[in-house]
Amino acid sequence: MKTSVISFKKSGILKIDTKSLNVIMVLFSTFLIAVLAQISVPVPFSPVPITGQTIGVVLVGSLLGSKKGAVAICLYIFEGVIGIPVFAQLKAGPHVLFGPTAGYIYGFIIAAYIAGIFSEKGLTKNPTQCFVSCFISTTIILLSGALYLSFFKGINDALILGFYPFLLGDVIKSAVAALLIVSLRRV
Repeated sequence: MKTSVISFKKSGILKIDTKSLNVIMVLFSTFLIAVLAQISVPVPFSPVPITGQTIGVVLVGSLLGSKKGAVAICLYIFEGVIGIPVFAQLKAGPHVLFGPTAGYIYGFIIAAYIAGIFSEKGLTKNPTQCFVSCFISTTIILLSGALYLSFFKGINDALILGFYPFLLGDVIKSAVAALLIVSLRRV
């Protein structure tokens, strides 16, 4: 007898098998990051906008774990490459992965994976540890982005344009992400 992917028990409760639930969670994660990417504030002196993407990346990594989190980010990037406007300011297409902000996008994969590892090791249960985990993950995104930006602007200008001005914002984003993660874990 074939088992269904989604079924109703006699009690009327919806039952979804684990593989299907994982697919749904990964797809929802890409949607969440795409929505948060549209919270985008241009920075006049920098090619890098302030976005909500990093909150989404850290949430996804922390809640899905290292492997599923990294897979979700790869799928998110793939969606953008094939033309779905998921990147900041509704950008899409393969050219985004070669522009000055591409390093931040590549850093999302590493950051989600690292956030997932912190979560798997239990470092997201305590608010302070969760904040530190989130801050390390968001800083990885900044470092990756600034390193890639240095190919366009040189290392000193890359740090001035794409790293230092965003550190305070990453502290705030890390606090928001930590609050959400700890709250969601309680639920």
